[in-house]
Amino acid sequence: MNDTNLASFDADVLAVSHQVPVLVDFWAPWCGPCNVLGPLLEKLEAEAQGRIRLVKINADENAQLCAEYGVRSLPTVVAFVDGEPVDQFVGALPEGQLRAFIDRVVPNPAEMARRVARQALQEGKPEVARDALQAALALDPAHDDVRLDLVDVLLGMGDVASARTELTLLSPRTAASGDARIAALNTRIAAAEQASHLPPAQALLARVAAEPDNLQARLDLANRYLADRAYEPALQALLDIVQRDRTFGDDAGRKSMLAIFDALSETDPATVAAWRRKLSAALN
Repeated sequence: MNDTNLASFDADVLAVSHQVPVLVDFWAPWCGPCNVLGPLLEKLEAEAQGRIRLVKINADENAQLCAEYGVRSLPTVVAFVDGEPVDQFVGALPEGQLRAFIDRVVPNPAEMARRVARQALQEGKPEVARDALQAALALDPAHDDVRLDLVDVLLGMGDVASARTELTLLSPRTAASGDARIAALNTRIAAAEQASHLPPAQALLARVAAEPDNLQARLDLANRYLADRAYEPALQALLDIVQRDRTFGDDAGRKSMLAIFDALSETDPATVAAWRRKLSAALN
């Protein structure tokens, strides 16, 4: 638990809420119900062992924050998740109702691990992301979304063997679901496995330049780029194959492009849309 004010609100509440739900207790020293609720909230924060963060704001000293979040009576508790207020209550609730409120805003451990992992990846800390996801799977080995996140992280770290192993541990139902994300991960794993036996991209570029009709060289180049997560150069190499020979490698150019579209559909829809148009033009 800590106190905050207008100057530190963004750091203490909004930023932290991207990692863990934050309960903001608007109170005042003269407010009797506030003095009843405060110790209860502190007790529940301690019991939560890091699953929530409690922040207190003296309403008498922070009128602007009270106005911004519609605080008209005390105590008011506002829950923040991912930088946004998601729930609130007014008054000194009994402990049972407080626990129910907290349960509504606190994600399960697996979802918390996914949030920690996303934040760690944004900060360039893949090892932290990997450890968080592995800890979540230790608690819930059947959580396939977490496992797919872990495969993605392991691939980004270059640990292709572990990524392949994790993918085999998906539940049979998920593995057979036809999920586009699984297909995309399989394509990346296959590309990385092939790329481990390939020369650097510059050498492959030289081979393509010397042998422009060598479609295998172009596919090798695409796999090298894909393993390095250089998606647009990979898409260009694959499109070149489609334009030259649609049937090459059992339609490898088109199928690999579709797998990349699936991999980028959530994170880079603009790139996907642009290359879908290029593929469509090549096919028609």
